[in-house]
Amino acid sequence: MLNTSIRPDGRFRVGRHTPAYTVVNLRERDCCQSLGRLADGTEVVNTVNFPEGDVAVTRARTIYEIPNPLPFRGCTYIDSGWADARAVNPGSIRIPPPPPVSLREMLNRHCPGAAVREIITQLPIPLRYQLAVSSTDPEELVWLAHSCCRFVEGADGGPAGLHYLDENGRIRAEIDDFELFETIANNPHLPDRYKEVMVLRPGVQGNSEIVGEYRHGETEVFEYLRSNSYIPWGHYAANCAPASIRYRIADLSREDMIGLRHLYYQRVFMTLAGKLEIAPDRGRRRLTGEELESLRRTIVGHLAAGNTALEAFATLWGWNFGYDFSGSGYRLHASHQMIHQQYALVPQWVEEADGAAFPAYCCGDQVADVVARYREEYHSDFFSDYLLALVRNTRTDGGAGQGSLVVWEDDRVVLFVPKAQVSQWEIQLLVKADCDCRPVGNVVEADSAVRCSLDAGIFTAQRVLARLGAAMVTSIEYGKRLGESNGQRLLYAFLPKLPWSMGAFSEAQGRSILGHYPEDFAEACRRQLD
Repeated sequence: MLNTSIRPDGRFRVGRHTPAYTVVNLRERDCCQSLGRLADGTEVVNTVNFPEGDVAVTRARTIYEIPNPLPFRGCTYIDSGWADARAVNPGSIRIPPPPPVSLREMLNRHCPGAAVREIITQLPIPLRYQLAVSSTDPEELVWLAHSCCRFVEGADGGPAGLHYLDENGRIRAEIDDFELFETIANNPHLPDRYKEVMVLRPGVQGNSEIVGEYRHGETEVFEYLRSNSYIPWGHYAANCAPASIRYRIADLSREDMIGLRHLYYQRVFMTLAGKLEIAPDRGRRRLTGEELESLRRTIVGHLAAGNTALEAFATLWGWNFGYDFSGSGYRLHASHQMIHQQYALVPQWVEEADGAAFPAYCCGDQVADVVARYREEYHSDFFSDYLLALVRNTRTDGGAGQGSLVVWEDDRVVLFVPKAQVSQWEIQLLVKADCDCRPVGNVVEADSAVRCSLDAGIFTAQRVLARLGAAMVTSIEYGKRLGESNGQRLLYAFLPKLPWSMGAFSEAQGRSILGHYPEDFAEACRRQLD
C-alpha cells in the first residue's frame, strides 16, 4: 500500500493516537531529593518521579499521525497538547526579533574608551564568533573586521580592497581567521562598503566567471558559473550584485525576484536550445521576456515533434537564505548571506566505471514515482486529488476554527501549508494551471504567465516566513524530467530552520514533530500578507 495522506476521494488521511497502557515498574530503589522551595518556604520534592507500583497511563495527550502526501518525505506527528495552545491564538506562532547587541556600548560604561577596542578584538575566539553573528553595532563589527584581515586604505580612509599574499604563484587574501572573516561579512549590520570589499566584489570569492546579468532600475543580479562544483557537471549562481545589496528579505523587491528567476529561466532555455542546435545568436546581452517565451515555445515544439534524441534532463533549483555560525564553530546554514539562488540541469544518466549506466539522481524523480504508484494503486491522478483535498480540507483536530491550508493563490499557482509539514514552518507552492492542455511539470512547460505567478509565489512565501521571524530558509524545486508525460506538477518547498527545531534523530528517521496544527499555521501566514 502506498503510504500517502492523499485519498482518491479528495480527502487527507489523518491518524489519531489516544494511548492507554500500563508500565511494569522494575525500579529497585528510590532517590527522593529536595528540588528547592516555594516562596512561602514549602519544600519541593521529587517523590512523583518514584512511584511505588506499576504506572497506569490513562490520560495521555492525543498525537496525530499524518503520512506525507509524498511518502519519501516521511511522516508528521502533531502533539495536541502543544497544538491546542497555538490554536487559541495562531498569532503566537512567530519568532520575536532579536534584541540590539552592542558590547562596545556596554564596555564604554565601565572601561576607559581606548581599552574597549582592544578588549573586543582580543576576546577568546568563540566569543568573537558569537559577537560577529549577533552584534548590531556597525563600529564594533568594523573593529572585528580589522582584527582578522588586512585592508587596503582608500583616499578617504575607508576600505578600498584587501591585502593579498603571493604564495608561490597562488594569490590569496591576507585573512587570519576565515570563519570569523566570513561571519563578520555576513552580518547585515556591517557597513555596506566593508561587505563589498570583503565578500561581494566580483572576484573576491574566487575566479568564477560571470556569464549573465540582469539590470533594471535599482536591481542588479550577476550570474556566476561554478565550473568546479560539488554538482559534478557544474552549476550557476544568481547573486545580487554589489550595487543591489540584499541581506534581508525585507530589502528584496519584486524586481529583484524577477531578475533572479529570469537568469534561471534564461540559462535553462539557452542550454536546452544549444543541445537542440536551435539556440539564437544573441551576443552578449540578456533575452527580453518576449524572446525568452518565444525560445521556450520553440523548444517545446521540437520536443513535441519527437524529432530529437535529447536526453530527459531535469532542472535543479535551490535557495539557501540566511547565514549563521555558532560560537562553538558549527556552520548552521548557508555560506553566503547575500541573497542568491543556484541552479543546474541534471542529466538522465550517470556512467559506471565498467561503461554501464544508471539514472542520475534528481529529487523530482521521487515525485514521479509517487504519481505512477498512486495511479497504479488507486486508478486516479495524484495531483488532481491533492488539489481537491486542499479545497476540501477540514481541521486536523476536528474542531471549529480556521480550516483552510491556503496562504495565497491566483489562477495559476497556490501557496499553502502542507497537511504534513517536514519543517515546523514548511510551506509549499504548487502549479495548478495547465499549459498546452497538460499539467505544468517543469519551468520549460511553464509559459510566461505561469512563470510570473511562480515568481510572485516564491516572493510571497519568503516575505511571509521572514515576517514570522524565520531567518534561515531552504527552498527547493521538485520538477518533472523533460519530455515526460505523467501528470506531475511543478512543486516548490520552503523549509525554515527554527531555533528549537534544527533536526535531530526523529527527523533523521523521517519523523517530523510539530507543535501546531497546519490550519493554524496557515492562518498565521495569512496574517503576514500585505
